[in-house]
Amino acid sequence: MRMLGGWLLTLLSPLMEAIAPVVPGEVFPFFFTMELFQRALLAATVVTVVSAVMGCFLLIRNMALIGDGLAHVSFGGVAVGLVMSFYSPMLVALAFSMIAAIIIHELQEREILTGDTAIAIFLTGMLAFGLVALRLWGGGVRADIDGYLFGNLLLIDEASLDLICIIGVVALVLLGLMRGGLLATAVDPVAARVQGIPVRFIGLVFSMLTAAVVVSMVQVIGVLLVTALLVTPAATAQLVGKSFRSCMAWAQLFGLMSVIIGLYFSAELGTGSGSMIALVSAIIFASVGLITTVQKQVFHRNENMN
Repeated sequence: MRMLGGWLLTLLSPLMEAIAPVVPGEVFPFFFTMELFQRALLAATVVTVVSAVMGCFLLIRNMALIGDGLAHVSFGGVAVGLVMSFYSPMLVALAFSMIAAIIIHELQEREILTGDTAIAIFLTGMLAFGLVALRLWGGGVRADIDGYLFGNLLLIDEASLDLICIIGVVALVLLGLMRGGLLATAVDPVAARVQGIPVRFIGLVFSMLTAAVVVSMVQVIGVLLVTALLVTPAATAQLVGKSFRSCMAWAQLFGLMSVIIGLYFSAELGTGSGSMIALVSAIIFASVGLITTVQKQVFHRNENMN
């Protein structure tokens, strides 16, 4: 019995195969015809859509660093899952990241540590824990590590696709339901408390959602490159967006461009998919930043002349 990921793949597979004849390249068209690559493309698309929305909320709440921190925490979970030969290391990573998100949130809320300090401690500590665990007990599993560190779409099996799709749907639904509360608490948490908005609960749920989304991204982009899809498209969108809603739309566009172009060049040039996606995302940010800067200077110069 197929779950959500398998159902989506069955639904979209005919469309992918119909598009394949017009897809450029010698290798890239296989992403639209072979089930293994179709699964990878679908997972990358779902991750990109969700991470673009999540990234916009992270930036407006000044929480860009937490994605990188939780990604490193997830590596510790992956390492434990691989060492213990757990049937799905990503579920162990999800548990690790969820627990870390709760602890980081509580440390910040109780003013024991600032958010950035707690994230930095977990980031280095859990990454080191994962590396030590693999060195001591990993044995022959080290060959898979590069895929988790830098992303490997071929690691995405049916169970991983189901997990990615379930996390994506749950995250989008909850973010939609909490949108007003998230924006209110980001602008003025004190006023939000006065209005009766459950600021602490919303912050906790948002942190846990971030942890889940980050884990869903690991196999696509890699632990070390998560911010390339979680933060960079949203940051690029802020350069051109005039409102929060338009920023989310632009973030979707820039994120999908990064993934499609990155997958194309990685397939044709034989490079890692995660690193190429991250590179394309950075180039798009730099290009948009340069264009908007030039436009502002020209517009400002024309105003002064008038």
